[in-house]
Amino acid sequence: MSHYKSNIRDIEFNLFEVLGRDEVLGTGPFEAVDGETARSILTEVERLAREDLAASYEDSDRNPPVFDPTTHTAPLPESFKKSYQAWQDAEYWRLQLPEVLGGTPAPSSLIWALGEMVLGANAPIWMYGAGPAFASIVHRNGNERDKKIAQIIVDKAWNTSMVLTEPDAGSDVGAGRAKATPNDDGTWNITGVKRFITSAESDLCENIIHLVLARPAGVEGVGGPGTKGLSLFVVPKFHFDPETGELTGERNGAYVTNVEHKMGIKVSNTCELTFGDPGVGGGEAARGWLLGEVHDGIAQMFQVIENARMMVGSKAIATLSTGYLNALDYARTRVQGSDLTQAADKTAPRVTITHHPDVRRSLMVQKSFSEAMRSLVLYTASWQDRVQIAEHNGETDELAMRVNDLLLPIVKGYGSERSWVLLGTESLQTFGGSGFLQEYPVEQYVRDAKIDTLYEGTTAIQGQDFFFRKIVKDQAKALGYLAGEIDSFVKSEAGNGRLKVERELLAKALEDAQALVGLMINTLMSADESAEGGDIRNIYKVGLNTSRLLMVLGDVVCAWLLLKGADVALQKLGGEVSAKDKAFYEGKVAAAQFFAQYNLPKLSAELAIAEATDLSLMELDEASF
Repeated sequence: MSHYKSNIRDIEFNLFEVLGRDEVLGTGPFEAVDGETARSILTEVERLAREDLAASYEDSDRNPPVFDPTTHTAPLPESFKKSYQAWQDAEYWRLQLPEVLGGTPAPSSLIWALGEMVLGANAPIWMYGAGPAFASIVHRNGNERDKKIAQIIVDKAWNTSMVLTEPDAGSDVGAGRAKATPNDDGTWNITGVKRFITSAESDLCENIIHLVLARPAGVEGVGGPGTKGLSLFVVPKFHFDPETGELTGERNGAYVTNVEHKMGIKVSNTCELTFGDPGVGGGEAARGWLLGEVHDGIAQMFQVIENARMMVGSKAIATLSTGYLNALDYARTRVQGSDLTQAADKTAPRVTITHHPDVRRSLMVQKSFSEAMRSLVLYTASWQDRVQIAEHNGETDELAMRVNDLLLPIVKGYGSERSWVLLGTESLQTFGGSGFLQEYPVEQYVRDAKIDTLYEGTTAIQGQDFFFRKIVKDQAKALGYLAGEIDSFVKSEAGNGRLKVERELLAKALEDAQALVGLMINTLMSADESAEGGDIRNIYKVGLNTSRLLMVLGDVVCAWLLLKGADVALQKLGGEVSAKDKAFYEGKVAAAQFFAQYNLPKLSAELAIAEATDLSLMELDEASF
């Protein structure tokens, strides 16, 4: 029996009933994928995820790859390779590709709906299968040589990796010391060590293409300090002819020198990657090509990072969703204790734990958050749809790009934090002691989910990016637009009276969130030493609240999206619906009301905490910790 439980009904509800994706499917860049086709794809991928992809989930955890330092390899278990091949053979990954690379372009909202199911069933399959997405970025940014390489990656199903982090630099990408020096033949030699590189080694295919950030050396005008001095290089594991894709038989000097032993997602090889070290492997130079022959590495790599952050957010909510649905199934069958109203009667019949108040509370917490964050991911992806449509028309949708940029840290940071915490405190807890056992998948869910708060930028990094780049640098344009949309909903008659209380709660939450933003901007301005009374130390007060702001605005946006869905559900309930749909729509209304009532009143306290922030924590002697 599959561990994975999908919520395809809610996925379709968001796509078609709330976000109206039928309006873009079958049109413009998505002409080949109409609404009917999209629905059939969703159905088939749900089956594939549940049956084939999920089949190796447990075995891959129990029998992870073992690194061989003599060959620099870490072969994957056969069960996983079978699941991975099932995904490759289905070729739904072609929906992520432009036509020129052999793809059938689909809207981002559909891609991430499919992504949720694959990531929920067996996340490393999607991660190892990132080649097409990476190839698209190489093609978009590359010269003619690179465009051919992109096609080779697709045609030969080569794996890819994004290579940023260094042992000493960590999240401080601009502190990276890996270097690139030019060769006379137009290639570059890469030297240095990178760490925590996902999918840098496997035996799934004949070659792996690494996209490596390195600092050019010996070239006038490029390679300065910080992130702006970094360039992006295409570095293969094995040398190949960039015209034909044929391997030359020569090993490149890019070697995996360690595979980490991790608490979760063990089948996903997380590697140390060493470039051009004479003492490693055969001592070969690590040669690669400068992407697009332009020194614009950090901007190019951010296209990879943005895709990765959507992946992480989708993985997080996918795991919470299946964790909740597994907990729900268990709670419906687990008989324990009598009903609380009959607690004094020792002869009262035993009931399933869904009758117990705190279990019901816990289940609704899980349901409301998993559905809220699914709405968040697909709503964000719908803005990406707009970007795709504009590009197809030879235009630029500035608003869509800004709103997407604003939402990405919420998808990744808020989504991963809420999912990780709730999987442990609510989903596993529903099982009681049984949740701690490997007989149920939830303990693996908890271990696999923790990484989501860490990679592609920790939650603290997401909070700083959210405030400093997505709000301050943007002059709050995207945030202002989003706040206006929420305010319009608050002032509407949405819910026909049924959501009046919740809209009032949302109004207060929006007010608190905007006050928090204003407080932080004013505090930031007070840190300007060139202004009268400015104190640079006040920047610490901002830093103490950036993660808080991320979570607060995550709650506000998620509550709004759930209430929008509840409004749609109430309209449906006003007509003829089946018994099954009636239960679904009533569940949507209940989840939205619960989320608003359970979470939004807490935001006033978050504002009060921020207002009380002083410098005492930063002035405390380190020895006192």
